[in-house]
Amino acid sequence: MISLKKLMAILLALCISGFAFGGGQQDSAVDDTSKFVEVTHHVMGNPPTNGMDKIAEEEWNKILKKEINTHMNLRWIEWADWYTKYNLILASGESVDLIHSSSTWLDMWPNAQKGAFLPLDDLLPQYAPKTWDEIPAGDWDQARYDGKIIAFPENAYTQYVNHGFMYRGDFAKEAGITDPIASYEDLDEYFMAVKQNHPDVVPYAASGSFKDWTMHGYFQSKSDRILVNLPTEYQIFMAKSFDDPYTLESVVYTDMFVDFAYLMKDWADKGFWSKDALNNTTDPREAMRAGKSASDQHHTQTYRYFRTEMDTKFPGSDLQFYSFSDTNDNLVAEPITHGATSVGRTSKNPERSVMVYEQLRQNKAFYQLVNYGVEGSQYEIADGVRVQPEGYNRELHLFESNFWGGRVDKFEIPSDQEFLGTKDLWAKFDKIVKSPFPYSKFILDKTPVEAEIAAVSDVISQYLVPIMFGAVDDPSEAVEELRSALKKAGHDRLLDEFQTQVSEYGKNN
Repeated sequence: MISLKKLMAILLALCISGFAFGGGQQDSAVDDTSKFVEVTHHVMGNPPTNGMDKIAEEEWNKILKKEINTHMNLRWIEWADWYTKYNLILASGESVDLIHSSSTWLDMWPNAQKGAFLPLDDLLPQYAPKTWDEIPAGDWDQARYDGKIIAFPENAYTQYVNHGFMYRGDFAKEAGITDPIASYEDLDEYFMAVKQNHPDVVPYAASGSFKDWTMHGYFQSKSDRILVNLPTEYQIFMAKSFDDPYTLESVVYTDMFVDFAYLMKDWADKGFWSKDALNNTTDPREAMRAGKSASDQHHTQTYRYFRTEMDTKFPGSDLQFYSFSDTNDNLVAEPITHGATSVGRTSKNPERSVMVYEQLRQNKAFYQLVNYGVEGSQYEIADGVRVQPEGYNRELHLFESNFWGGRVDKFEIPSDQEFLGTKDLWAKFDKIVKSPFPYSKFILDKTPVEAEIAAVSDVISQYLVPIMFGAVDDPSEAVEELRSALKKAGHDRLLDEFQTQVSEYGKNN
């Protein structure tokens, strides 16, 4: 007969082993990667034509195959009409796994309202446990819609994305412009000098096919107004200031806008851009690369790398950066959801998609393949710095993945293609930047004014854009026509609704 003590020991052993086996079966069911899966990752930009992305993709998929029995394939959303294409992909019902998202330029919140993104709360602790623990609760909160996490925020990457003009320092110096450009008046002087001294170069190769920040920059530099990221084409509604962020105004009804209209007409008449700028489809940066433009508009992060590229193409060009904030220190921090990654609600493999993101955030080799390409082909490491291999040719060997939704400083490798002076810009911005971003959790409900948003956006495209390019006969008449058309399109109701919602948000934040 078996003793009671021995029986209890046997039962205890069986319970422990049963629990272990049962737990193992549960974990394997949840984390089961026995089935091979392909995950798509939608990124913004034109697909590379030199094949380097496919070579890198083959290498990073070796890692994913080994780690989680998965491949990640990039899907490109091309720049031509990118805004429409991006939103159509999310609205179409097609399967979307990982996709770049942004609360500042890719309608993250409006798309979340439409149910485009999968809530991640239940998936993160199981399928991205390290990332779940690594990102602070407060940062996760900034990526919540209706209480649910709908994106991975880019919270651990150092950058500034404040806009301005990049311009050739050599052209400025030869014209006697020795101080850095710090205003639109300085730009006018520089553009005129280029026009006179370099007749084969366009001062600014503006293009109607690419987002132009001239109007926003004008208001940023000449006032305390700040952008709120409201969903109209070329946002015409701005907040009064960082100190008064919940009072909105329509800037096209200000005297400053009339001044802006006359300045753009003056610049167009002086030939600072082509007469056909509205229909120009050439990327202004490509024009600058080709030596046909003396300036380009974008942000500090772009300047960080474009400076060294111009140094190579045009030795001594001494590319400089005029940030619109330089005029009066009007600079507001961007939210950490400026760059983010979401999982589409239509994803057929949401668990594996989250696991892929975990690899992006936690697997150094995978991260660096996705961001830099193949070591030895796209880059080599010398003294801890990425350098271009001998025989490197940009057209043949350039690698780009445009992964802007989850970069992390811990895996970044400094590059000899970075302009070291960017750190001086960062230091300057650190002294003046106003933080935090006032609207990090503001989510506009477009439902009451969807018709007005569409109508006002159409009016802006028809009447405002020509004013921005100086393609009007009489600026005063053009402004009045714009204002009249906006009124008929429901502008006032739109402003009232926006103000109501922003005010309500301000009361609770």
